[in-house]
Amino acid sequence: MYVGRIVAVGRTPKGRNAVMYRVSSRSFPNRRTVETAVALAVVPREGHEADLSKNPYIAYNCVRLAGEVAVATNGSQTDPIAEKIASGMSIRDAMVQSLIVLDYEKDSYNTPRIAVAVARGADEGWGGIVRHDGLHVRAFPLEPGRCFTFATYELNDPRPENVYPFEAETAEAAAEWVVKGGAFADLEKPVCAAAAVATDTGFATAGFTVPATE
Repeated sequence: MYVGRIVAVGRTPKGRNAVMYRVSSRSFPNRRTVETAVALAVVPREGHEADLSKNPYIAYNCVRLAGEVAVATNGSQTDPIAEKIASGMSIRDAMVQSLIVLDYEKDSYNTPRIAVAVARGADEGWGGIVRHDGLHVRAFPLEPGRCFTFATYELNDPRPENVYPFEAETAEAAAEWVVKGGAFADLEKPVCAAAAVATDTGFATAGFTVPATE
């Protein structure tokens, strides 16, 4: 099943909070995850930079930290959400304000903007989506070994029943898990991914890029 871009918020089996993001793409598969000075970003692979002239939405910061909070999204909303949280705004309000201002992407698919966020020591994670037909932001209770998941297409409503097993413990393993692990392995057209997993002192982040031959 193809569901487009995917976000997930959950808790590792050992009780570490986490957020994950995965690019799945039929139109622009030549992308990778890179580390920048302030975030993890999705960018074109070398030699495919011209894709940006075809679609301005394909490069952006996808995972960013705001103090004790990790944020993951499918677009430029990552930065305002993280910056509002860092300034003291609640996760809920930061998501609502950022998503409603930026709105869904004005491409040929009316692609929704999706986002997840979690505080390092919280017992709930947050998810939000803005589509052409509405805005939905809600909290999810966190349990070890489970993650709440939704996407830009098909699974495009952050419902409590959209919960998957989550067996990774590190940021590196979580970024790969959202591509290859459990039920995620059945979701088509993976390109790259990123994750943030809580540690004793903050969050660790990591990216994963599917080899070009896969």
